[in-house]
Amino acid sequence: MPFVSIRISGSATKDQKSAIVADVTQSLVERLGKNPAAVQIVIEEVSTENYGAGGILLADRDAPTPKPQEDARAESSQ
Repeated sequence: MPFVSIRISGSATKDQKSAIVADVTQSLVERLGKNPAAVQIVIEEVSTENYGAGGILLADRDAPTPKPQEDARAESSQ
């Protein structure tokens, strides 16, 4: 009985997860001859605040950076 664990950063819609389950199941059926009823798949959504790569959190890496003009305006208003 195949057991597949998938972790994704952030989140996915129910439709996206349903498609992933269908695609992975079909792949195991085609490539390994597994019975689709025996394939088990778990999708775990990991918050970008709880996932790091390259020494930084994904939430920090993906955060928008202020434009230089915005920094200059903020400094001049102080």
